Amino acid sequence: MRVNKKYSCLPAEEKGIHIINIRAIEDIGYDQHESTLLNSLSKNPDADCKYGLYFRDGKRKVDYILVYHYKKSSAGKALARRAQHNDASVRSSKQDQPLPGKGVQLEMGESEPHMDYHEDDKRFRREEYEGNLVEAGLELERDEDTKIHGIGFVKIHAPWNVLCREAEFLKLKMPTKKMYQINQTHGLLKKINSVIQKITEPIQPKVAEHKPQTVKRLSYPFSREKQHLFDLSDKDSFFDSKTRSTIVYEILKRTTCTKAKYSMGITSLLANGVYSAAYPLHDGDYEGENVEPNDRKLLCEEWASYGVFYKYQPIDLVRKYFGEKIGLYFAWLGVYTQMLIPASVVGIIVFLYGCATVDENIPSMEMCDQRNNITMCPLCDKTCSYWKMSSACATARASHLFDNPATVFFSVFMALWAATFMEHWKRKQMRLNYRWDLTGFEEEEDHPRAEYEAKVLEKSLRKEHKHKETDKEKLTWKDRFPAYLTNFVGIIFMVGLTFAIVFGVIIYRISTAAALAISSTPSGRSSVRVTVTATAVIINLVVIIILDEVYGCIARWLTQIEVPKTDKNFEERLIFKAFLLKFVNAYTPIFYVAFFKGRFVGRPGDYVYIFHSFRMEECAPGGCLMELCIQLSIIMLGKQLIQNNLFEIGIPKMKKFIRYLKLKRRRSLDHEEHMKKKQRYEVDYNLEPFAGLTPEYMEMIIQFGFVTLFVASFPLAPLFALLNNIIEIRLDAKKFVTELRRPVAVRAKDIGIWYNILRGIGKLAVIINAFVISFTSDFIPRLVYLYMYSENGTMHGFVNHTLSSFNVSDFQAGTAPNDPLDLGYEVQICRYKDYREPPWSENKYDISKDFWAVLAARLAFVIVFQNLVMFMSEFVDWIIPDIPKDISQQIHKEKVLMVEVFMREEQGKLQMLETWKDKDKKKGENCNNHSPRLSRSRSGSLSSCHSYPLDV
Repeated sequence: MRVNKKYSCLPAEEKGIHIINIRAIEDIGYDQHESTLLNSLSKNPDADCKYGLYFRDGKRKVDYILVYHYKKSSAGKALARRAQHNDASVRSSKQDQPLPGKGVQLEMGESEPHMDYHEDDKRFRREEYEGNLVEAGLELERDEDTKIHGIGFVKIHAPWNVLCREAEFLKLKMPTKKMYQINQTHGLLKKINSVIQKITEPIQPKVAEHKPQTVKRLSYPFSREKQHLFDLSDKDSFFDSKTRSTIVYEILKRTTCTKAKYSMGITSLLANGVYSAAYPLHDGDYEGENVEPNDRKLLCEEWASYGVFYKYQPIDLVRKYFGEKIGLYFAWLGVYTQMLIPASVVGIIVFLYGCATVDENIPSMEMCDQRNNITMCPLCDKTCSYWKMSSACATARASHLFDNPATVFFSVFMALWAATFMEHWKRKQMRLNYRWDLTGFEEEEDHPRAEYEAKVLEKSLRKEHKHKETDKEKLTWKDRFPAYLTNFVGIIFMVGLTFAIVFGVIIYRISTAAALAISSTPSGRSSVRVTVTATAVIINLVVIIILDEVYGCIARWLTQIEVPKTDKNFEERLIFKAFLLKFVNAYTPIFYVAFFKGRFVGRPGDYVYIFHSFRMEECAPGGCLMELCIQLSIIMLGKQLIQNNLFEIGIPKMKKFIRYLKLKRRRSLDHEEHMKKKQRYEVDYNLEPFAGLTPEYMEMIIQFGFVTLFVASFPLAPLFALLNNIIEIRLDAKKFVTELRRPVAVRAKDIGIWYNILRGIGKLAVIINAFVISFTSDFIPRLVYLYMYSENGTMHGFVNHTLSSFNVSDFQAGTAPNDPLDLGYEVQICRYKDYREPPWSENKYDISKDFWAVLAARLAFVIVFQNLVMFMSEFVDWIIPDIPKDISQQIHKEKVLMVEVFMREEQGKLQMLETWKDKDKKKGENCNNHSPRLSRSRSGSLSSCHSYPLDV
């Protein structure tokens, strides 16, 4: 079997592979004092290999780590302890030493012949898989002498020939020897750029990769036949650590373990527990004394620190260390944060305009004027009494801060801002593609996922058992139909659950308002609306945060049962489900307040009831916009503060503390192990595994929705988003550099499906803001009154125009106030906010003509606003080119230069061939002149007169 031959193909003299296992040497019986003496006389081997960054020889770099669990029997340990006092057994153990790196398992087998079947099966799978890795050209070294008991590590190194082969397979673009000048601006633009560079110099990171470059190396897909084109003067640094780990990961994915008809790559082996982890190493430590300079330390100082929050991000260094996909995420987050600055400034100006004009707002002044003596109808049945409109003065004044003519301008501005942001990001993305040599990159079909292969294998075995067929199988829609049905039912159920919870909060608001209205204190009755709104929003926030975590897990489970073929398909389906559920979860309470609250109330004497006892909620006299603002601000700030920041900081710290306590308990058991410095791969193993960028993108996309969808009701949303993102960038950076294992670098030329989601939110924002301005705010009723009903062309009398009258004698039995004299006088006519006929009219309480006039104006505004803003957004999209002109020129220049390089190479080949032919001809003539016999038998003999190897 191949398993038994795994290490037989690894002679140390032939392949230079030294697999050392100190634990095995200790177990076979070296005396402790003897080993201590040897260690004191010899050089520290851990320092030679830079504490795990290199193999034991100190030359071959560790490109990847595989981690596995193993069980060490107590009998094996006792045998080793007895062997320490027996010199003869030491010598015999030296003579019959087990295979390198395998000592522990063999001793276990000798002392315990009946091993656990599952552990034995995992060990055999590991052996076969690692043997296949060796056949693929990788070099391995095992280490079980670690501070973490029961954990073994397999270090993987990719030699030069393997790196070249895989780089050619993956079509990696590598820099050639050819360098060219980047086009520079001239004249006035050059002076402006120099001034901008001097001004922004203090906020630039002190990183070599971030400095503006005037020359660039020409890049070309690596080819072993054209190695002379590339600068191979330093082979150790030609492929950086990111590229090396990517290459090794590709080999790990396609290398299979075929034991018992079970094709398994590294993802399947990890899923089945054969290996517990697989990850590339960080470059070194990022803090401490005498730490060698490395990219990780530089990133920690210039990027992952709150002290540099005002600086630009070193995006090129981030890409160099983490890969293009993560680099694009942080580049997008940086562009989004920069674009929030002008939006925040305009939002502050709009808010300050509302503050400055609040004392000049005639409708709020009329509401606050106690001389008007407007008596309003009760807000609930029986327990609520009549109330003065002037008691809602504070709410009316606060509503003007967000409900003023400037908010319409701000809505238009934010729609254009969203379109400009998308275009600006596309241009930035093209610049990064050019700088990172991704212009010609096309994503290839990914390897099938382990779960997909397992399902296909199960289907093929079932079919083979029935029909004796062995054709290549694949999953069809019929195989996935139960999963699709489960997905549909599950998503509908989750959306229904969200609606049910929002409905429950509505019942809470109605019942609490009725209960607080019974309060005997006037202060309690006056603060009913504020108390109910605030507590209901807090309940909504808690529910949203809890359901967010639940929905994330459910979305992942629903995607897993679909069994997508590739990781890309899995990620896209997961993103769609998670975004749909989280979008509904976050925005349903806000949609209710914006578009449904106060719309289906009815009128006094004919109210709409829920469960025949709870009356539907009404908006405040100043409208629902103020309540929408409170709802939006608390949910947005609460999610950002609790979910995005406290959870991201607190949960990793808590996990790290738990791991520290476990390690401390282990160290107390073995003091000698504690004194040893941990290897790099041991330190990285204790870090959190990388879980993908989906959670990071998701929280930013939801925030983008808060900033754009309801910005008409909360102009300060961009400001709070900006403050959050300044912290978020450094928080995420610190997490990636210090808290997470180093992720495998993934090439990508864009942000994928997230761009389409952003565009969809931008389009939806135009429609929602049109409806918010038209139906939620009083902007349209004011315009209608000003131009159709105002006698003197001012807003005087607007409040009275929006109120209808009701005769208290028309109350239904059992709904009139218990204390009709609460205001100190008898009320005969009360007012309520609606456009209805008065009680002395022929068609009393019917909808009036004013209602239809306002409704027509509202619908007209929605149509005009939506089409106008959409047209302006499309115009911005059209007028701004996706590819900057200088970048398109540079790409064209690269193509021309590459053609020139190959033309010169071809000309050189032709000249060499002609030169060699001429030499061949001359030597042939000399050979004919000196040997006439050879001329008579020219066939075959002449060519043997001189033969030169020709290798172009």
